[in-house]
Amino acid sequence: MTAKSAALSQFELVWALAELHFDALDEDDFLWAPAELTWTVHRDEDGAWRPDWADTEPVPIPVPTVGWLTWQVLWWWATALDDLTRVPHRRREDVTWPGTGADAIAAIRALAVDWRDGLTDLADSDWERPSAFPWPADAGRTIADSALWVNVELTKNVAEIGQLRLLRAAR
Repeated sequence: MTAKSAALSQFELVWALAELHFDALDEDDFLWAPAELTWTVHRDEDGAWRPDWADTEPVPIPVPTVGWLTWQVLWWWATALDDLTRVPHRRREDVTWPGTGADAIAAIRALAVDWRDGLTDLADSDWERPSAFPWPADAGRTIADSALWVNVELTKNVAEIGQLRLLRAAR
């Protein structure tokens, strides 16, 4: 099995879990605050939806909303795609939440198509090309490392989204 086929096979498994949870989300799930201390997304004075953020992780760590988690997926996955396609990485501050859960899921689904296509189109030799996301450029990581990291990070975020959806539904 090649790195490409392994990463794509693993991605398809993760994506099936994502679709299971995405299909079950209601619009009200996205901004539901599961705890008093949460990170979410807020509309700013210009109308853009921005996430709560701290450069140093606070203690205790706030519980994210589904809205915040979908913003996070949009940010890191778009940046990983930038790295894959050799375009300058977008800055976290430039990535906003679309404003509705439906639009956030549509944007994530579009990233999934672009990611799958990008990986499929990679030449075998590109899998060993250096990668600068999510690691520093000098970390010695490759596109293969990044592809596997995307699968793990997506699994984590989707599991968190699913757990929040289930908790809200159980209330």
